[in-house]
Amino acid sequence: MKVLKFGGTSVGKPERMQSVSQLITADNDQKIVVLSALSGTTNSLVEISQSLSEGKKEQAKQQIDKLENHYRTFCDELVKQEAGRASAKAVVDEHFEFLNIILKISFNEALNKDILAQGELLSTRLFCVYLEEAGIPAVLIPALDFMSIDEFEEPEIPKIKIKLATLIDQHKGQYIFITQGYICRNARGEVDNLKRGGSDYSASLIGAAIQASEVQIWTDIDGMHNNDPRVVKKTFPIEQLSFDEAAELAYFGAKILHPASIWPAQHFNIPVKLLNTMQPEARGTIITEMPNGNGVKAIAAKDGIIAIKIKSSRMLLAYGFLRKIFEIFEKYRTPIDMITTSEVAVSITIDNQQYLDQILKELQPFGTVELDHHQTIVSIVGNEVAATPSIITKLFAAMEEIPLRMISYGGSRHNISILINGQFKERTLQVLNKGLFGLE
Repeated sequence: MKVLKFGGTSVGKPERMQSVSQLITADNDQKIVVLSALSGTTNSLVEISQSLSEGKKEQAKQQIDKLENHYRTFCDELVKQEAGRASAKAVVDEHFEFLNIILKISFNEALNKDILAQGELLSTRLFCVYLEEAGIPAVLIPALDFMSIDEFEEPEIPKIKIKLATLIDQHKGQYIFITQGYICRNARGEVDNLKRGGSDYSASLIGAAIQASEVQIWTDIDGMHNNDPRVVKKTFPIEQLSFDEAAELAYFGAKILHPASIWPAQHFNIPVKLLNTMQPEARGTIITEMPNGNGVKAIAAKDGIIAIKIKSSRMLLAYGFLRKIFEIFEKYRTPIDMITTSEVAVSITIDNQQYLDQILKELQPFGTVELDHHQTIVSIVGNEVAATPSIITKLFAAMEEIPLRMISYGGSRHNISILINGQFKERTLQVLNKGLFGLE
């Protein structure tokens, strides 16, 4: 059984949704199809939710009406027969009735999660309407019936496995199952989500739960590229990556893949393919356990980084100092990306400033705290890159004119990371593309 995930751009237009139906019927393999919301929908729902949280109900009503009109037009182009149009209209009526009802309800975080879930609920139900009109047998299995997270927002794979198997067993003889990405239920049974980009995570978790033969992530680009094609003119898709290499790239900024999505597939050794809905014949990228040779595979950049430097003479020979520092970040559930130390100072980076004020307050007793916003981590990823001297030589030669804030080397054999001011990001990606790949 395969898992096929299609992102927002892959289902964002009626003709693309119709193309997806061709892709999922290209073979007779049993499969679970995971859909994101139509492109732009989640952003619109975030705006609606924001307006409601600020008490701007008239503005929220205008935003709801605009989104509803978009879906009405979408349905007119998606289905042509009278029965199909009636079904599509009923789906849109139901979900936008809900969005209009919430205008009369006091806003809270639980309601916010309900609002954000509407995009995936709409896309999957409308896709099923289209499949029915096209005569393609398929079963909708709601993600809210099996996808769950615990009180620490971690997926409950054993529970997911049991619930999903039960749902599939109820439809013996069916080959195509449709479900939502991104959305889930939390430990309180409320509607929740796996955060932005979570449809990749959903697909990987489903793949792990059913021990899939492979997980396919369909987007609008032909696989993972060696550099950011939005910044660098000449890039190329990578044919094969190891799980470790893909995890590094996803975490440090490669937009094609959600950072959390590698772990479930890696844990259960399920191959992941990154494919292009617009060019289904392209080979894309396959991610497996084994690396395909040594050397630099790709460069990724992660923006919005905050560098924190704690300087203290008391750090000299003081055991327990770092533990106390790390405990503060643990307390506020804020991951650290990079760290460098000296006898009198420690520098770390974070990408989440939700609890920054509280963290800084608790760091003050340890010494002088300095802060740098708008930083970027650039990561050079590939098998054994940190153990290959020639790569280090090329890296620093290429970076000769760019100021470095921090360097992380040796923490992983697959990754060398550097911290720079965000204003140098584009130039850095370009000079590294030339220095490491020979591409202008």
